[in-house]
Amino acid sequence: MAEYAPKSEFRPKDLNGISEDQIALHWALYEGYVTNVNRINKEIQALVDAGQSTGNPLFSELHRRKGWEYNGMVLHEGYFETMAPTSGDPPAKLIDAMNSSFGSMDTGKAEFDAIAKMRGVGWAVLYQDPTNGALSNFWIEMHEQGHPAGYKPILILDLWEHAFSVDWTTNPAGRGKYIEAYFNNVNWDTVAKRLA
Repeated sequence: MAEYAPKSEFRPKDLNGISEDQIALHWALYEGYVTNVNRINKEIQALVDAGQSTGNPLFSELHRRKGWEYNGMVLHEGYFETMAPTSGDPPAKLIDAMNSSFGSMDTGKAEFDAIAKMRGVGWAVLYQDPTNGALSNFWIEMHEQGHPAGYKPILILDLWEHAFSVDWTTNPAGRGKYIEAYFNNVNWDTVAKRLA
């Protein structure tokens, strides 16, 4: 199987309102997902090579864990890639897609923001339906559960406490400040490039 490596080109630097210490802690967690994806793939392959896959509880559990680790890796890559210290205005392509799906960019963003402020840990994700191009916002709690099959993540916000606990407390006010800081660092060009 392919060996994965952390995508160092996605590591954000010099963000507005999000410290280097916060990014360092969060990046280390992402690197852990990459490590675990590689380890699970190797362990599964070893069981297959040894003829120990069918009916083996270890094989089953590794496959059950695989979605958690893979999505943890991929979601973090999409999250980190989106952030830059100079965000700029959303491109017309993205505004048109948001207007078509939500009535306006502001309405779609407000819904995303409301999802991000819901109680609990997880992710707020703006997806695009590949069949018709429509955008929709989702709350994803566990990495491997709740994703609409085949949809493409366009905007990804990590709302697990590790994403903001260094810079802010884990109370709702701190979470709100983190969400605001995130939007101050969204590179809208990167988001628009993800659109089909």
